[in-house]
Amino acid sequence: MKIPGVPPAELADLNRVQDRLSFIYLERCVIHRDSNAITTTDDKGIVHIPAATLGVLLLGPGTSITQQAMMLLADNGATVVWVGEHGVRYYAHGRPLARSSRLLVAQAAAVAHRDRRLQVARAMYRMRFPGEDTTALTMQQLRGKEGARVRRCYREHANRTGVTWNNRMYDPDDFSGGDPVNQALSAAHACLYGIVHAVIVAIGASPGLGFVHTGHDRSFVYDIADLYKAEITIPVAFDIAARAPEDIGGDTRRAVRDRVHDGALLDRCVRDIRTLLLSPGGAIDEEWLDEEAERDTVRLWDESGYELAGGHNHGEDIDF
Repeated sequence: MKIPGVPPAELADLNRVQDRLSFIYLERCVIHRDSNAITTTDDKGIVHIPAATLGVLLLGPGTSITQQAMMLLADNGATVVWVGEHGVRYYAHGRPLARSSRLLVAQAAAVAHRDRRLQVARAMYRMRFPGEDTTALTMQQLRGKEGARVRRCYREHANRTGVTWNNRMYDPDDFSGGDPVNQALSAAHACLYGIVHAVIVAIGASPGLGFVHTGHDRSFVYDIADLYKAEITIPVAFDIAARAPEDIGGDTRRAVRDRVHDGALLDRCVRDIRTLLLSPGGAIDEEWLDEEAERDTVRLWDESGYELAGGHNHGEDIDF
């Protein structure tokens, strides 16, 4: 029987996550589908956005989206996020672009093994401390170095922009309760978390299996986002706070968008995640990984270490 509706795109026809737009934020509009594009309609008219070009779609207050639009976005591996006022909540994502579970299995194995988890955590900190040897440092020592680095980063940008800086203080349930720079930091980090979450699920890893952070369904999101805050969101937040705009949340989102518009962050994020999970001490074969991610096959596990073909009645091969 033929299934009604537009068939989903073939995996080989989809854009890789690193080749997509980082994110688009929409509010007070209706999102629908027109062929292979989503449409956004408000009092200014209709805009068409090709679904295959999207990494993450942030839906702010006053938005509604049709089932057809959600089906299209899911088929194209885009992450859809419903966010509250100022983008401080994260709710949902679509099916990953990757069909292979290789990254997920490697991630779970590393998290479950103490020494391998420590190796990945040290590699994460090594990315933040270029030229420094982290191979013998404990997690306590690494946390201390990271805390000092972040405090120094805040002070440097406060001096650069003239913004008064006291401390990182915010209430997730009261965005306007913080001072301007803390509001800008919260908005900027929310955008970064959305981008990183979109990349993680698109390439088939788990947002919840973290190495430094733990116990939360976005632990790995926070792990990866921390690699880029000092370079992207912290300077953006201080720049916005120095301008003292009326709409801190909106101006911050647009500034983050402009900072990552060339797609370099997406490519870097994909590369960093793959390196951390598959080869925290060195390089990996990116070409082979791309081929592996596109394998849309299901196999059967065997305790001998071999993987057997799925879709086959193996009872015919065994004499009980």
